[in-house]
Amino acid sequence: MRNKEQTQNNGNGKTNRKLLLVLDLVIVAVLLVFDQITKYLAIVNLKGNPAHVLIDGVLELQYLENRGSAFGMLQNQKVFILFVGIVFMAVILFFLFKLPETKKYNKLHVLLSVIIAGGIGNMIDRFRFDYVVDFISFVLINYPIFNVADIYIVVATIILFILFVFVYKEQDLEFLSFKQNRYREMK
Repeated sequence: MRNKEQTQNNGNGKTNRKLLLVLDLVIVAVLLVFDQITKYLAIVNLKGNPAHVLIDGVLELQYLENRGSAFGMLQNQKVFILFVGIVFMAVILFFLFKLPETKKYNKLHVLLSVIIAGGIGNMIDRFRFDYVVDFISFVLINYPIFNVADIYIVVATIILFILFVFVYKEQDLEFLSFKQNRYREMK
């Protein structure tokens, strides 16, 4: 009987929580491996060498050891940066586990997994090296040098913002409320 109910729920827009969490883990693992490979290649091929020009005056690969946080802020504050990162990851995981089991929220699962992969990728560097390996440089606009994990975080955050502003309505996000709605319904 239970399998029949699960099949019916899946047909009504419900998804299997375990399957989503496995998908989240796969996304994190694949992106994390790619991030770490690119950083390894940057260390091997770029460290101690001049910038490698990809598009003259626009894009270069240039090795940098970032001992700060975003845009080089908080230089040499490894413990604080790791603490903030761990708290931020805990909040994202809490949010991930609170997501309702409907297809409407599958995009959020993917985007939060991408952010987690980026955060873990940079945390691994901080634990291993005491700095984050950055190597992508947009020289056209003199943008701070960044890495693949940073791209994950920024792009997923921008898409999340767009979804929260233009796609999800207030009632779609009620699951985040700490208020207990069941008591309101009794009154």
